[in-house]
Amino acid sequence: MHTPILGSSYVARSVNAADNRMVNLFPEIVPEGGKEPGFLQRAPGLRKLCTVGTGPIRGEWQMNGIAYVVSGSGFYSVNTNWVSTLLGTVMGIGPVSISDNGTQIFIATNPEGYIYNASTEVFAQITDPDFPGAVTVGFLDGYFVFNEPDSQRVWVTQLLDGTSVDPLDFASAEGSPDGLVSLIVDHREAWLFGTSSIEVWYNAGGADFPLQRIQGAFNEIGCVAPYSVAKMDNGLFWLGADARGQGIVYRSNGYTGTRISTHAVEWQIQQYQNMSDAIAYTYQQDGHSFYVLIFPSANTTWVYDVATQAWHERAGWVDGQFTRHPSNCQVSFNNEIVVGSYNNGNLYAFDLDVYSDYDQIQRWLRSWRALPTGQNNLKRTSQHTLQLDAQAGHYLPSDAGVELLITEGGDNLLTEAGDFLAASTTPAVNPEPQFMLRWSDDGGHTWSNSHWAGGGAIGAYGRRIFWRRLGMTLKLRDRVYELSGTDPIKIAIMGAELVMSPTNA
Repeated sequence: MHTPILGSSYVARSVNAADNRMVNLFPEIVPEGGKEPGFLQRAPGLRKLCTVGTGPIRGEWQMNGIAYVVSGSGFYSVNTNWVSTLLGTVMGIGPVSISDNGTQIFIATNPEGYIYNASTEVFAQITDPDFPGAVTVGFLDGYFVFNEPDSQRVWVTQLLDGTSVDPLDFASAEGSPDGLVSLIVDHREAWLFGTSSIEVWYNAGGADFPLQRIQGAFNEIGCVAPYSVAKMDNGLFWLGADARGQGIVYRSNGYTGTRISTHAVEWQIQQYQNMSDAIAYTYQQDGHSFYVLIFPSANTTWVYDVATQAWHERAGWVDGQFTRHPSNCQVSFNNEIVVGSYNNGNLYAFDLDVYSDYDQIQRWLRSWRALPTGQNNLKRTSQHTLQLDAQAGHYLPSDAGVELLITEGGDNLLTEAGDFLAASTTPAVNPEPQFMLRWSDDGGHTWSNSHWAGGGAIGAYGRRIFWRRLGMTLKLRDRVYELSGTDPIKIAIMGAELVMSPTNA
């Protein structure tokens, strides 16, 4: 029988109900002519491009063929040869918001603001006495638009001049008494996100203040994290909040918000002690549009794929534990999807042909119910063989950036929980990559030891990947399988076939 290894990440409040975890894998639908209706492929690895400053990378932007990066307290330009030049210094340690008008770049560091003029090559802090500070910034019809910290006010700078602010060039978002937390410009409209509401404004060309609220474009859904707002797929995405609660992820649908998070994702998010520090970026690769939502204090990263409307996790692998993904922000530049590191000054390319996170192992994981939904009759089963339908016989790149700490039948490199341990002092590259399987017979609460199976040496494309003598389900008459790997190889999982026998017990 087909065991339902395909799907998305859905770990419910009760793992007895659903324990489908997916880390560093994402599904792709095969519309026609495929062996299966879809498959799981490995998330992109990180290929180092350059180091900019000391980090962390707090923001990235691209204008006129040059990338601009805030790394630590420095503001840098990066050319197409990946050579960086320090242009100035900025305040703060957290995320930044950046926009441009074609000549000037506005960097909002909450509360400070800075302008870099690419024509004159002058970088300076905004010192206009009427500048109230800026949390986030956008560009609309020649104006920089920004929200003032801890207020309801939205401001514009002078036309095509971010250094000058008129003391009367502001308005208040007063559709609700909540304060503004974030702002983004989309389709020549400024979306103003409050803690429990959203207003949308447009350029009405007013003599005193150019922006005006769009009648009817008021939404009683707010935003809990100012840097969670991002554009993608002709819409907006954000981590929401309102008068009734918080922790739902929305995307725009006209002037309203449509919930895209699942109950399982929301349960995870609502356990985090701090949602307000969430940051997000979006990118597109191979036709998949991804919304990457990072929770720094929770050390976790969630990703939504518009193409499949499915969620999965992205993660680093440090000291035998999953951590937040190493990236912090993104820009499309020089034919690369460039992400910046949160713990150093490195810029990386997202590369689907790289299977490590630069100098760190990338571990992937998939857990799923052995039986399809509705087919468990609560009787024991003898589970004889599991065959993985996956691409095998792929090469191990010599420039993967990490050494494999795996040896055939080697020393204790996995704990009973399946955690990777660098136990060997003389690591040896195994020509046959390993897939690790374990299972739980109590719904996902406790797990067996890990069982290894080889994935085929170089060129062994006909290799079949088996696990045999898998025992009998006990306790709850239920089984969850978990498959994982750490080798720097291409992963494509089309399905899995389970051979089992029913019993009358």
